[in-house]
Amino acid sequence: MVKPTRITNSIRALRFANGEMTQAELADHIGVTRQTIIAIEQGRYSPSLEVAFQIARVFNVPLDNVFQYPDSEE
Repeated sequence: MVKPTRITNSIRALRFANGEMTQAELADHIGVTRQTIIAIEQGRYSPSLEVAFQIARVFNVPLDNVFQYPDSEE
């Protein structure tokens, strides 16, 4: 049986590296709710590609600095 692969993210670390930006401030920057940011940070929700790029743009980093897709174990 193949385990589902979870996309992980560094949003929380990026928020704190950028002057302790709050979840609400990040949400305002990209036009989503704070609850959406919470769900993305906790890995309960995968954002659309557009939202993912918007998050990366807020932090001025490449997309793969925000979201990581683990290598498959074979």
